[in-house]
Order: sequence, then structure tokens, then C-alpha cells
Amino acid sequence: MAETKDVSIIVSTLLTLLEEKKYPTIKEILVTMNPADIAAAFEEMEENRLPVLFRLIPKEAAAETFVEMEPDLQELLIRGFSDNELKEVLDELYVDDAVDIVEEMPANVVKRILAQADPELRQDINEILRYPENSAGSIMTIEYVTLRPDMTVKEAILRIRRTGFDKETIYTCYVTSYSKLIGYLTVKDLLLEQDEDTLIKDIMDQNVIFANTHDDREEVVKMLSKYNFIALPVVDSELRLVGIVTFDDAMDVMEDEATEDMEIMAGITPSDKTYLKSNVFEIFRHRIPWLLLLMVSATFTGLIITKFENALAAQVVLTAFIPMLMDTGGNSGSQSSVTVIRALSLGELEFTDLLVVIWKEIRTAILCGSALSIACFGKIMIVDKFLMRNDAVTLSVALTVCLTMVLTVMVAKVIGCTLPMIAKKLGFDPAVMASPFITTMVDAISLLVYFGMANILLFGV
Repeated sequence: MAETKDVSIIVSTLLTLLEEKKYPTIKEILVTMNPADIAAAFEEMEENRLPVLFRLIPKEAAAETFVEMEPDLQELLIRGFSDNELKEVLDELYVDDAVDIVEEMPANVVKRILAQADPELRQDINEILRYPENSAGSIMTIEYVTLRPDMTVKEAILRIRRTGFDKETIYTCYVTSYSKLIGYLTVKDLLLEQDEDTLIKDIMDQNVIFANTHDDREEVVKMLSKYNFIALPVVDSELRLVGIVTFDDAMDVMEDEATEDMEIMAGITPSDKTYLKSNVFEIFRHRIPWLLLLMVSATFTGLIITKFENALAAQVVLTAFIPMLMDTGGNSGSQSSVTVIRALSLGELEFTDLLVVIWKEIRTAILCGSALSIACFGKIMIVDKFLMRNDAVTLSVALTVCLTMVLTVMVAKVIGCTLPMIAKKLGFDPAVMASPFITTMVDAISLLVYFGMANILLFGV
């Protein structure tokens, strides 16, 4: 809340100064601001104000600010840049940031970006774009520090000083021999080494943890998190060092994957745009496919009710408990599915754990179902029968509802834990088997259990 207020104050101040054409004052303010804060302020401004304000950003911060902006604002500025201005921004970008921008831009803008990029940057961008989407290669940067094993500590420090200006990170240095990764060490290791003539090969760590260019980017993020690395080296099939994945890139991947999983679990086709940047038609387009699918699948529920309409006609009171049973089943299934999906994403579960998970969920379901059925029995007998004086509510009806409750919870939790693990095994995103899909299945099953139990206990069938 405070952050939003601060941005509003900054925006108001900048606009006032812009109206008064106090450009030096604006520049003084922008010098004191972090690039991320400048980008946040620009998000709140009218688009026609941005080109002038961006040109007032100090040169050393302009590229960092540009990277922090949303793709639509980046495209707006690129279209307004002269060729020289575009080249100046591109020259200050790290390769992975340049790749991210290229991936978000339309073809005509990409063509202009590549035309203004220097040949080396253009080659690096094209190289990274060749890697499969969502792979380690697609999110790595090639700007890192390499050292030779026969270097001395003194020579290594001099090399870092000469080449470190255009590197994304210099804290971790990688030791290579004929481009092959053979070890690593940190700047701390170099600074704390007492003898400047010590060879790098004598103090480097040879137990290097690395990723392959074609590894899934989610696995790379897990490795960074597990080992608390600032950066993770990426090698090709011949163990040649080709790039590194930095922690900030991993954070972006985590945000993207979490957003995608949340959207899928809610029955929404994932979108690259933020909510406020999406128009009504785009939101409709991402939501309607799942709604149509779930609506059609829900027809099975209607068919089941139609099939047992005679039972409902004989015991109309049964109808009153259908929403409660369906909702309880859906909620129980969702609890299990979300728990299992989360565990799968963190690597805590494998398909081989399926039987263990099912057995645990069954025991949990017995406890949950029993507690719910006891509460339900009390509610039916006290509220429905005595307080509301509904004579149709008998002990047999209450028993039917409560037993159905136990069985529904059990079935729902087993389905909720099983489907995501099967989806993962088959190569699908486990998040697909989340709330909407499982709820629809459980609704149909709970009705079958309900009417089956009614036939046995009430009608003796």
C-alpha cells in the first residue's frame, strides 16, 4: 500500500516538472532512483510522456530501466527510438535480457533490433534462441568469468578486473580447459588466498554441479534453490561451458511457472500478459475453453440425477443434501490435488510413491470423513429435523447422507492425489488435474454413491 502511494507521488512530481519543462530537476530525481522504481513509475504514466522521460534517464541506468519495463512499453519506446538510441540501449544489455526482449517483440520490431545490434550480440541472441523453449539454454547468459587452471591468483584477479565490467556476475568464476568445465572458485577464495603465486588448479573446487543446455528450466531453478547458488553453470553434451543461469533469471522462471500453475488450476489458459494489460476479449478467450469443457463434462451429473429421478420423487428430501455432498467432495479432492501438485513441483514425490500417497490419503479421508459425518449427522437431526420440523428427515435419511459423506471424501481424496501423479508420469502438467477437473469427476461419483446408498438403505434395492 505504501509502495503504491510512493509511486503515485513520484509520478505526480515527474509530470508536474515535465509540464514546467524543468528537465534538469527531473534528471536529478531519476539519478537517485533504482531502475526498477523508475520502470514502476513509468507504468503509471501516459504513453506519450515516456519517450521524453526515458531520454532523461542517466545513460548507465537507461538499459537497466528498459529491462524492467513491460513488453508493451518496451515496444513503444523502441518504435520511438532513433537507430542510434536503440543501439546505445542494446550495447548496455546483457545477452539474456536482450533475448527476453526479442522473444516478446513482434517480427518487425525484432528485425529492427537485430539490425542495430552489433554482430557479436546478434550471433549470441540467435545462438540462445536455437535452444528449446523452457530449457536451461533458453534462459542462460553467456557473460561470465572464466579462468585457466595454470593461472596464478594474481593473474586471475587481474583478469577479473579487465573483463568483469561487462559480466553479469563475477562472484563465481569457472575454470575451463579447452572450453571444458573442470572446476570453479569464488572471488572470496581469490582474495583470501595468502600466496598470490598459488595456481588456480590448486585451490579450485573440482566437484562442479552443473546443468545441461536441454535440461528443463524448472529443474535448473530447483538446483539453484537446493544448493543456494548465485549462478549455475550450463554445459553442452561434451561438457563444454556455454553459459550460466543466474539467480535473478531463476526468480523470473519461478514467477512464470507459479502464475501458469495457478491459472491452469483455476481452469484458465495461461497468458503472458498481466491482468490490467489484458483486454476483455483476451480474458474471455483464455477462460471460455475450460468453461465449455467443464460445462459439457458436468452434463454427466445431470444424467445421473435424471436416472435416479424416481428415487428423488419418492424421497424429495434427498435433493436438499445434494449440494452439500457435491461441494464437500469437490473441496476434499481439491485439498489432496493441490498438496500433491505442490509436492511434485518441489520434487518431493515421484510416481513410485503413488501407493504410499494413496494409503496416506485413505487414512486421512477416514478421519476427515468421520469428523464431517458426525457433524453432518448432528446438523441434520438438530437443525433439519427438530428446529425446521421437517418430518421427511428420518434417521435412515441422516444415515444415508452421513455414510455417503464418508465414502465421497474417501473417493475424492484418492482421485485428487492419484490424477496429478498419473499426469506427471504421462508427461502432462500435473496442474491440469486440479480443482475444476477433479471437482467435476467427484460430483458425478458422489451422486452415484449417494443414490446407491439411498437405494440400499431407503428402498431396499
